[in-house]
Amino acid sequence: MKPKLKLVFCIALPLLVWAIPTSRLGIDGLTVVEHRLIAIFVMALVFWILEPIPLYATSLLIIFLELVLISDKGFYLFMRGVDKEAMGPLLPYQDILATFASPIIILFLGGFFLALAATKFQMDISLAKTLLRPFGTKPAHVLLGLMIVTAVFSMFMSNTATTAMMLAVLAPVLRSLHPGDRIRTAFVLAVPFAANIGGMGTPIGTPPNAISLKYLAGADAVGFSTWMSFAVPYVILLLAFLWGMLLISYKPQTAEIKVRIEGGFQKNWKSLTAAATFLITILLWLLDFWHGMNSYIVALIPVVVFSLTRIITAVDLRDISWDVLWLMAGGIALGMGIERTGLAAHIIGGIEFSSYSPVFIVFLATLITVLMATFMSNTATANLLLPLMAILGTSVSSLAGLGGVRMIVLAVAFSSSLAMSLPVSTPPNAIAYAAGGIQTKEMFKTGALVGVVGLAALYLMMAVLRKVGFLG
Repeated sequence: MKPKLKLVFCIALPLLVWAIPTSRLGIDGLTVVEHRLIAIFVMALVFWILEPIPLYATSLLIIFLELVLISDKGFYLFMRGVDKEAMGPLLPYQDILATFASPIIILFLGGFFLALAATKFQMDISLAKTLLRPFGTKPAHVLLGLMIVTAVFSMFMSNTATTAMMLAVLAPVLRSLHPGDRIRTAFVLAVPFAANIGGMGTPIGTPPNAISLKYLAGADAVGFSTWMSFAVPYVILLLAFLWGMLLISYKPQTAEIKVRIEGGFQKNWKSLTAAATFLITILLWLLDFWHGMNSYIVALIPVVVFSLTRIITAVDLRDISWDVLWLMAGGIALGMGIERTGLAAHIIGGIEFSSYSPVFIVFLATLITVLMATFMSNTATANLLLPLMAILGTSVSSLAGLGGVRMIVLAVAFSSSLAMSLPVSTPPNAIAYAAGGIQTKEMFKTGALVGVVGLAALYLMMAVLRKVGFLG
């Protein structure tokens, strides 16, 4: 579809939905606010799928339209002439704007500060050299080491930044391999896939994880260390599968390779302070059950320390992925609107979910998530689906037996990270594909298999978590 035609379609479709009389939408008791929110949801859906404008710009548009159309300080022309009861509850404008400083955003900001400091003082390169050394010189072992190091980094850094860094680390490894050796393809595929998989290991590893925390509140809340207690074994299982599959598909022909990584840790008071803060922050995240501070408050420690000591300067702040934070803020605002206006309850209530098996509902939810995230941003997918899943978990009584809200929100969050079969599926895939050395069919074959096995392992993990009482 041509760009201009794409943009016209993305604008026309939500306007068409808005123009339909509220009573014709077939949802009993639908208010004007809910109707307008459906139009905003449709707008977000088509804009995030077709991307006529950047993803973060769509998020900003969501927040702006919510302020103008459905907030208590909205444009008066959109408010007059509508009966108060028919209009429905308006959202406080402060709550909509507060999504820019949501605890989820702060959590991710802390992760970005840690990643910036690690890159600035080459802690990442130094750690990669140290961690890869024990894996020797055999290609299969080096491949395993590369995957483990990539996965560990992506648990605490952006998957995108991790992939870019590890591809640079990979360059000398590839140079030591024969040009015709098929294991070269395995090395290039291993980096983005290990980054995608490793990101599932912590709440800050990937945006869908952080977004899911918003819907895991109260009795369903999941702490940083608790998340890692079940996510890390899941990551290890998928990495083991990926390693075995790559070795079978791309058997190495080179007997030995030499890994020489240039650069190293810069030793000065700033780098040592950054390293100490990095270590303390991770320890505090892991010990949240002991000290009482939640992961959001701990995430502010590197932000404050690095700013006070000028380890991160105003110039460095330009390197933070603000577009990711704005993308998440728009999704949070959309989810808040769907939840608070009662729209999610109306939509979920309009479908007879009680007539379906709860297992089938979970299977369908995860399958839809993977399919959507394959062709659009996994963050946008999580933004669209998680608020609906949270309401589904509370309103469908049969899901309570499987773990209710906690189960389905976690299942959807993990599923959104399992979509990695195309270059467009995730930024790490796109970077690896752009670096060359792999074809789309090779990425699709490996990514699709990881996705299928990942879903099966996810269901197994949920069954184990239910067995041990974590899901109620």
